Amino acid sequence: MERVSAAPRAFVGHLRETAEMIKIEHTVFALPFAAIALVTAAGRSWPAPRVWLWVLVAMVAARTAAMTFNRLADHRIDAANPRTSGRALPAGRLGRPFAWAVTSLSVATLVLAAGMLNRTCLLLSPVAVAVLLGYSFAKRFTTWSHLWLGLSLGMAPAGAWLAVTGRLAPAPLVLGAAVTLWVAGFDIIYSLQDQAFDRANGLFSAPARLGVGRALWLARGAHLLALAGFLVFAAAAGGGVLRAAAVVAAAGLLVWQHRLVAPRDLSRVNAAFFTTNGILSILMCVLFVLAKLTAGP
Repeated sequence: MERVSAAPRAFVGHLRETAEMIKIEHTVFALPFAAIALVTAAGRSWPAPRVWLWVLVAMVAARTAAMTFNRLADHRIDAANPRTSGRALPAGRLGRPFAWAVTSLSVATLVLAAGMLNRTCLLLSPVAVAVLLGYSFAKRFTTWSHLWLGLSLGMAPAGAWLAVTGRLAPAPLVLGAAVTLWVAGFDIIYSLQDQAFDRANGLFSAPARLGVGRALWLARGAHLLALAGFLVFAAAAGGGVLRAAAVVAAAGLLVWQHRLVAPRDLSRVNAAFFTTNGILSILMCVLFVLAKLTAGP
């Protein structure tokens, strides 16, 4: 009887560990921008419920595949880094076979979701998988791994646009570029925590190569360019007070993010990373949706 009751507890424990491994809460970064692209691509109408469903499935599958594979690729590195040694794989709470199974199932689910959307999404799904999984090795050979991570999330609005229209256009490419730069900027800030470890272990990152001060300036530059991209997309989406307010809010949150972190004080990096960026993406999405809801016929 104890074995029977232990099975559900073990299953729940695995789910909890898996959610922690893939940082499921970080879905808040890309998913709102996919929603912005969905409602904008649909023009005066709204995307069909099935499109919403399969885009959501694709987004969750993509994040799960990317993060689980990243944990597999970085297993040895995570075990050596005091900041990450307590994660599920290096700590032994999850095994590599389980992580490989999660990765494989997630990739298959992503391809299935793409096929359920349209032929173009299906044909491009291998490219998306290559970008998502390839990021895990970028830090081993290029300082621009931050941009690679940004591209992994920046594909979300472009993919959502394709899901609705079956073709790309300048607007989603601009939004995708803006998201890429936004993510690259805050990933540079997040990687400040590992500057010494990365340098000692031959890993490439902006802080390890440039130092904290110059890396922060690089992040600021990326965020300025991201704001320009958000502004151009807002205009292309129809402009208006609410979309302009979304860009202004993003600017304010990015300024706050950079005020939280200083070269001699990295104690608030996590707040700068998760809190400000999570609020930014959700708030922009809400304002873009409201702009569409309040638009005239």
